[in-house]
Amino acid sequence: MIDKLIREFRQNNPAPQAEAHCDGPCGVYDPASARIAAEAVLSMSKKLSALTVPDSNDAHAWAHYLNHFARYVAIKEQQAHLAKEEVLVLWTDFFKPEHLVAHPDLHTLIWETTKLASSAKQGVNVAAAEQFLANIQKIHDIFWAIKGRKIEWYTT
Repeated sequence: MIDKLIREFRQNNPAPQAEAHCDGPCGVYDPASARIAAEAVLSMSKKLSALTVPDSNDAHAWAHYLNHFARYVAIKEQQAHLAKEEVLVLWTDFFKPEHLVAHPDLHTLIWETTKLASSAKQGVNVAAAEQFLANIQKIHDIFWAIKGRKIEWYTT
């Protein structure tokens, strides 16, 4: 009985068809989260490079060093992965074929950026982390140009 009522209601009141150019409604995509994560990768890479290995057999100094080392690496790994995911979501869900026409270097830029994220996870390379963040700035610029807005790039 209820099934029949629901069927009749749906037949008499069809839902409107919705269309979107991406998986989610406009406004849910923003390269800012990739920037924040890439900034953390750069920060942790700098902190790791600045760590000084203890000279002695001082257990307290070694515990302090190893604790900081492990925390910096864990954050760097997590944030590099997060930034890579954010870039890939933009690539697969936001950017469309017409964007490649307007920005022919976009495919290579995304590919290089995700490779830099992997590189950031594989070692400690401040220059690669800086290039990673610079590539995300280029993605930011393209993204906002497509949206027809001028959103300033800034880092924290």
